[in-house]
Amino acid sequence: MTTSLEDKLKNRIREAGPISVAEYMTVCLLDPVQGYYPTRDPLGADGDFITAPEISQMFGEVLGLWCVQSWIDLGRPNTLHLIEYGPGRGIMMSDMLRSAALDPDFKSAVHVWLIEASAALEAVQGKTLGAAGVPVQWAARLEDVPAGPSLIIGNEFLDCLPIQQLICNDPFAGKDGWVERRVGLDTEGRLCYVKSGVPAAAILTDRLPKGASDARKDDLLETCPSVAQIVDSLRSRFENHAGRALFIDYGPETTEFGDTLQALKRHQKVGVFSDPGNTDLTARVDFAALSETAAAAGLDVSAAVPQREFLSKLGIEMRAVALIRATLDAKPVIARQLHRLTDADEMGELFKAICFSSPGLPAPLGLR
Repeated sequence: MTTSLEDKLKNRIREAGPISVAEYMTVCLLDPVQGYYPTRDPLGADGDFITAPEISQMFGEVLGLWCVQSWIDLGRPNTLHLIEYGPGRGIMMSDMLRSAALDPDFKSAVHVWLIEASAALEAVQGKTLGAAGVPVQWAARLEDVPAGPSLIIGNEFLDCLPIQQLICNDPFAGKDGWVERRVGLDTEGRLCYVKSGVPAAAILTDRLPKGASDARKDDLLETCPSVAQIVDSLRSRFENHAGRALFIDYGPETTEFGDTLQALKRHQKVGVFSDPGNTDLTARVDFAALSETAAAAGLDVSAAVPQREFLSKLGIEMRAVALIRATLDAKPVIARQLHRLTDADEMGELFKAICFSSPGLPAPLGLR
């Protein structure tokens, strides 16, 4: 009989004690046999969640124009690595390439690289981009992509990175006043949160965001150590070749306290411990902490702007009008799609766009 992922987690906790929230997320999302991403296509109406590219072609199309302008900002290099973190079904990349092909020099320069953890999605991406007309390759990590001028995009990628959760035990003790919230077992053997009785490890508290200094007793702070690794990869890549990285995700502009880890199944929120390995786990991105980390690494950092503002500056309303004129019957559908992407009560304000660039490039299109 196959041991469930939940049982594996429980056995690990019984043997070695409570595990970090980051370890719990990593096992649930990336276990090669029973993890969420390696075993399924989670996207779309029949999946567990839907992303902006799945909502409308307009999203990827205007990003394609952003890529063309960024390539011009890089000096129109003859070879450009267009890299996407977590490319889903490849729909966004397909839409980007279709609109970017309006500049044939850009299209001839592009080599697409997809950084993907799911074998199931990799197969779907291959079908989606089979007729893209540009070289498409896969890589396990950014370091595996050949050196050269690069544009890197991640849409709803950062929210899936494993987080750590810290609780302020003593607001006056500085970094020594934080303890870790971990995943353990309750008296009935069920997965639950447990509070550590000792100060959190220095590796977790040495890089706290500036906003952490406002914590009061029992405030919960989420940190994402993986962000520092990604920023370091960008810094290394951009040291010798110009490049730019655009991330679009959901979260606040300033550091906030509170538990934002959530599980999604069939587009509904469920308990974080309800079905390990069969639910998507995400947490809000702390854009202030992200900006601080990138700036400390020497990258040029844009402001984090609402998705509504970013897409509008890229001309998404004009694209909607053009699509409606081409197919009048589609007007209600296109209007709904535009509303979903840009309205303040939908994705327009909660989602933000932020860009990291090698020093000295012009300000990126659509950003401040």
